Amino acid sequence: MLRVKAGETDRMGLLFERYHRKLFGFLYHMLGRADTSEDLVQNVFYRMLKYRHTYTGEGEFRSWMYHLARNVLADHVKKNRHDVRHTDVADVAEYISGGAHADERLQKEQEVATLHQALNKLTPENREVLVLSRFQELKYEEIARVLNTSEGAVKVRVHRAMNELKKIYLRIEN
Repeated sequence: MLRVKAGETDRMGLLFERYHRKLFGFLYHMLGRADTSEDLVQNVFYRMLKYRHTYTGEGEFRSWMYHLARNVLADHVKKNRHDVRHTDVADVAEYISGGAHADERLQKEQEVATLHQALNKLTPENREVLVLSRFQELKYEEIARVLNTSEGAVKVRVHRAMNELKKIYLRIEN
């Protein structure tokens, strides 16, 4: 952290790798919500960077980090007093324990959420044809019967819908 304070901000990546699971576990135990805990972990690391000048190097780094985490948590609780939902610990046990596949699983969940968000932005016609072909795994011939159109028209619609979905997905992702 002293190097980050001295301007080597690229060292934050190392600190993130070392401590993000521990922070997640702390915040999750305090809140009981995985999605919010993940967001708050990001806020803690943002504050570490923003307030790096306050780190003196005296005492344990973890103490300073958890102090920031408690402040982030307190700010969140004040702002969201009315929002009290809890998640089953079993749903996030791998994240808390820092399992080997936790990062991959989180990445996949984020990609799926982005995909669903993009799908919801499609026109109903395009969403329908993609759901039928990709999620329900209907053949183009079957979709043509469902939609009362030709197989060639279905192929064109699927192609166009995929292109539109790709554009929307990339826009959301960035």
